[in-house]
Amino acid sequence: MSPSSSYSSSSQPNSRYDAKASEAKWQAVWAERRTFEVSEDSDKPKYYVLEMFPYPSGRIHMGHVRNYTLGDVLARFKRARGFNVLHPMGWDAFGLPAENAARDQGIHPAEWTYANIRAMRQELKAMGLSLDWSREFATCHPGYYAHQQQLFLDMLEAGLVYRRSSWVNWDPVDHTVLANEQVIDGRGWRSGAVVEKRQLDQWCFRITAYSDELLSALDDLERWPERVRLMQRNWIGRSEGCTVEFPVVGRDQPLEVFTTRHDTLFGASFMALSAEHPLAREVAEGNPEAAAFVAECQRLGTSEEAIETAEKRGFDTGLEVQHPLDPDWRLPIYIANFVLMEYGTGAIFGCPAHDQRDLDFARKYQLPVVAVVAPGESDPSEVEVGNEAYTGDGVMINSDFLDGLSVPEAIAAMTERLEGLGKGRRTVNFRLRDWGVSRQRYWGCPIPVVHCPDCGTVALKSENLPLELPDDVTFEKPGNPLDDHPWKQAPCPDCGGPAERETDTLDTFVDSSWYFARFCSPRDEAPLDRAAADYWLPVDQYIGGIEHAILHLLYSRFYMRGMRATGHLGIDEPFAGLFTQGMVCHETYRDAEGRWLYPEQVVAAGDGFVSRENGQAVSVGRSESMSKSKHNVVDPSTIIERYGADTARWFMLSDSPPERDLEWSDGGVAGAHRFVQRLWRLVDEVAWLPAAGTPAPAEFGDAALALRQASHRTIAAFTADIEDFRYNRAVARIYELANAIAETTGASEDQTPAGLGWARREAWEVLVRLVNPMMPHLSEELWQQLGGEGLLADLSWPEAEAALLAEDSVTIGVQVGGKLRGTIEIARDSDEAAVREAALELDNVRRAIAERQIRKVIVVPNRIVNVVVGS
Repeated sequence: MSPSSSYSSSSQPNSRYDAKASEAKWQAVWAERRTFEVSEDSDKPKYYVLEMFPYPSGRIHMGHVRNYTLGDVLARFKRARGFNVLHPMGWDAFGLPAENAARDQGIHPAEWTYANIRAMRQELKAMGLSLDWSREFATCHPGYYAHQQQLFLDMLEAGLVYRRSSWVNWDPVDHTVLANEQVIDGRGWRSGAVVEKRQLDQWCFRITAYSDELLSALDDLERWPERVRLMQRNWIGRSEGCTVEFPVVGRDQPLEVFTTRHDTLFGASFMALSAEHPLAREVAEGNPEAAAFVAECQRLGTSEEAIETAEKRGFDTGLEVQHPLDPDWRLPIYIANFVLMEYGTGAIFGCPAHDQRDLDFARKYQLPVVAVVAPGESDPSEVEVGNEAYTGDGVMINSDFLDGLSVPEAIAAMTERLEGLGKGRRTVNFRLRDWGVSRQRYWGCPIPVVHCPDCGTVALKSENLPLELPDDVTFEKPGNPLDDHPWKQAPCPDCGGPAERETDTLDTFVDSSWYFARFCSPRDEAPLDRAAADYWLPVDQYIGGIEHAILHLLYSRFYMRGMRATGHLGIDEPFAGLFTQGMVCHETYRDAEGRWLYPEQVVAAGDGFVSRENGQAVSVGRSESMSKSKHNVVDPSTIIERYGADTARWFMLSDSPPERDLEWSDGGVAGAHRFVQRLWRLVDEVAWLPAAGTPAPAEFGDAALALRQASHRTIAAFTADIEDFRYNRAVARIYELANAIAETTGASEDQTPAGLGWARREAWEVLVRLVNPMMPHLSEELWQQLGGEGLLADLSWPEAEAALLAEDSVTIGVQVGGKLRGTIEIARDSDEAAVREAALELDNVRRAIAERQIRKVIVVPNRIVNVVVGS
């Protein structure tokens, strides 16, 4: 125990804990002492804890409270365990909401953003998070994006950045391009607008250069959720197949198709092109009907769901191809609304019998349907195709030299035949496409290039960075205000002649793809200080939502490889461990007119709720993730003001496992607050405690020994729970220990059994030290009340004594004839004869044996007893 002056519970001045005063006091102490500021110059092992940094929308929400509480518990725990812990905070500060605010409120995006940062910083500080605020930055500050521009130039030189004209996803509401990953069910991820297709010049990151590596390395990310790894595997989408050439009748250039089912070539009945395929565009240029159909396809949407649910439609181009295995076999070429340019070559061959989309299309346009795969047990002559395609395994039929082969055998044989004819080649294809990063908006990182009529596209010199955004833009009309601003005009860095700056800015996901690395040396004059980065990276534990599984997490993995290629880093993976927390949910409310109501606008009445304003009945909807759109949000600042940050933190940790959704409950929060007050009162309620640092007595009575065992078992179990992110179970351990302490109240110093007072103090100190990562303010206050020295934040983690962890008794199952008949509670390592005797005395065991003879009693020490009886 820590040495200190003696303590009596009567010295505690207040019977009710004042959270507001206590939390302000301890937050000031931590700030004054710079308790959580760290450097890499340490002999301690490092541990980097990071929660996904927030967008400065103006207020923190309950999702923030949960996310940052989870990370803070781990950061404080690891610090107490002897690690040098980096736990920084910053702001993902570029993005369209700031521009929307500029248009709606007549305020500059920077002013809106920094005002929100100030407000949210204070709210986060009120939570008592153990953050190193000295490393704070906002991605919209030139001090950050100057280095991002340098990284862009370095990757441009390394061949990882390029510019191309391509078909892009266009958000008609936000007036900007979206990456494929930002199109959710055919709609823009922010605006919700149906995405259109446009052809634009775009800057791209060559993420496909690492397709294989990004995929294979997922196997090594053992501390990532399998769900996230599976989502990335599917998105990268590696498939082994064959690129097949179909000669186009009357043309020199063949039509290439990538397929994984070239075994079904003998069932082909048509070819289908994406509306963006060059051949489709060529046809559309000379045919108004084709052009109209192409435009219709581009309005359909880009999601697989939209394509699956839409009616399969096509336009007959009048062109034909020759079958690669038979020049006399002609197949018509259609432009189809269910083929995407992003996958394969943007062209397919249709085999209606074995693909449902192909079958729907063939039925509509009365095209041939020939079965070429028969289920293994069926008679090939009886195989018919109705309205459902057969997509399972089987035996090849109607397929010439493939007949009788299994599907895998047929694939191998067809590959060999096509390669021998020069009509095909083995191909590995990826679903992943290069990352288009050009965004047609103002509030983003400027791309550091100019377009010169004489020199072409020219990169800025490093000494001229940062290229800053102009401050005097206006937002009177839609689109990018940089297009109409004098800032656009600039001299060419090479020839000095008139040129135009690139007015597209970088996708904000670029900002978040390397911010965690910048935290290692946030004030360095280079993008990274290599020594600092080598010390801190990778992030040991990253915490954030599952919704970032594809976008942010995949981009960050690519960016690390890009920075490795440019010499900035020597690592491949940014996050060694990943934890995805659940959402915070609340039921929804609507008034009689169907308007959403906030929780504070309703009040319970009988079995339901009524409007606080007019008393009318309110309809209660299902519990959903808290969102401003449905008003089912609870303001964290209100909870912290009323109950204190520790109560909010405790509720977030105690109600459900952190990976699952948490159901917000006013009763649950009130219950958490009652426990805070109970701990405070319990110091008064427990009887006499010896002075801190008092040596342990020579003997402990039964009650003292039982309490000591409870304390040390709690240490061991609580520690394991925190290591495994079982925070709600760790909370339950604290409740149990508090109950064990409470049961020893009521005795004075003279009445206290041997050693119980010392055991009480030990239990109290254990409880306070364990609970510190979860309720840091209350625990610091209790530590002082107990007479502890220094800050709990600086104290090492308690260690369990092995001798006190051993269980005195064990529960042993008793079987008769292999069936469980009961259990016995007996002292651990009891003599076999004693175990046998206790087992045979059980009533259920006696009844099971009845009149039968006992042949043998097998005793497995501390585990089971099996009674073998005759018939």
